[in-house]
Amino acid sequence: MNKNELKPACVFEQFARINEIPRPSKREEKMIEYLKNFGKSRGLATKVDETGNVLICKPATPGMENKPTIILQSHMDMVCEKLVDVDFDFDRDAIQTYVDGEWLCAKGTTLGADDGIGCAIELAILDSNDLVHGPLECVFTRDEETGLTGAEGMKAGFMTGDMLINLDSEDEGQIFVSCAGGRNTTATFHYEREDAPKGAFFLKASLKGLVGGHSGDDINKKRANALKILARFLYQTQERYGLCLAQYNAGKLHNAIPRDGVIVFAVPEDKKENVRADWNVFVSEVEEEYHVTEKTMQFNMESTDAEKVLPQAVSTRLVQAMQAVDNGVFAMCQDEAVAWLVETSNNVASIVTGEKEAKVTCSQRSNVMSALDNQAATIKAVFQLAGAEVVQGEGYPAWKMRADSKLTALTVETYKQLFGKEPKVLGIHAGLECGLFSEKYPNLDMVSFGPTLRGVHSPDERLLIPTVQMVWDHLLAILKNV
Repeated sequence: MNKNELKPACVFEQFARINEIPRPSKREEKMIEYLKNFGKSRGLATKVDETGNVLICKPATPGMENKPTIILQSHMDMVCEKLVDVDFDFDRDAIQTYVDGEWLCAKGTTLGADDGIGCAIELAILDSNDLVHGPLECVFTRDEETGLTGAEGMKAGFMTGDMLINLDSEDEGQIFVSCAGGRNTTATFHYEREDAPKGAFFLKASLKGLVGGHSGDDINKKRANALKILARFLYQTQERYGLCLAQYNAGKLHNAIPRDGVIVFAVPEDKKENVRADWNVFVSEVEEEYHVTEKTMQFNMESTDAEKVLPQAVSTRLVQAMQAVDNGVFAMCQDEAVAWLVETSNNVASIVTGEKEAKVTCSQRSNVMSALDNQAATIKAVFQLAGAEVVQGEGYPAWKMRADSKLTALTVETYKQLFGKEPKVLGIHAGLECGLFSEKYPNLDMVSFGPTLRGVHSPDERLLIPTVQMVWDHLLAILKNV
């Protein structure tokens, strides 16, 4: 299969055009302009709200004018992750894709199918002349990936439809009817750097090649967190020999599991060989721990030089905090029907050490808002005890399942008729904009589904090509039969 054979062609043509447009979160101006021109050039009513969300309306086909208005919704921004040795500018360069068997992949970067494929499906529907549907509102929100600020900034009344189909899910055959709420915590350690102690020997240790992934959907898959792995070695070394920290950088995005990281630290000269030996043992142990999920881990240690280090007290407290802060699954759902679903979690997402401060970002999620509050307070307390300045965002709400949803019933029934099997109706441990929509549009009937994606929020992101056709057929059946 080559790219010219991808089906449905109308969707993949739109996706290819989208991937030529830079659209990092918070910098979607070029994509907004493209969407505005797309709607207006086709004579479709198009508007942009003050936040930058775009809505394009398409009238009903003849005979469908009295059907309820359906909203199709996806987000226009993408997570910008790349391999450390790939030269790529997400503000300028087009995503380069290739076909690998039944998968569409990108060359060394995120693919942008989260949620570019949802946008492409909407644009293909807007561009068509031979589909049957009632009145449509196609909504493209901005900045979903770094705080859902597009959906948060949308005012009531911008959308007018009765039902909403969110096209931002990642497993074909699964229909999502609820999602987790989330909150971010940022801890900042302030300091004035000092000269390295006399007799200090500097070592640089690094880790790369981890799988990474989505901090919500992949948090329960026993994937290593590069930031936390390095924290373990720092804490172990600090307890045995003492150390001074010069650099600790790992992770990039609050919603991605860190895939790589680097630490630079000083130990007493006479302990350097002990530390090297400990590193070799440590690497062997970690590789054994993750021998199933992390098959391409790459560890390295070498001697290096540095002039300035963090003050001893700050260095000690920072290392202790990074060892102590909770990472991964905190609790599973209590209800027996969804006992497999993660309820509450935390992702220790990134750390950056600068000249005067070290900043740590963590992302908490939960389907139960009181549990989210508790998890956020737990993370905050760890960093407060370590003397950091802690700031927490307001976050976003969970989306609660609607028991009487007509749209869910229709979505399930059309799927069964098309494919001869039952879809799974689920909740998801990730943030969807439906949670924010439910606050501003309390009567809006919503579902979320989409084609199968793997490796999202990482350079391993890939799209299972045959599932795009299935989602396309399913969506058109819903629009025809609503």
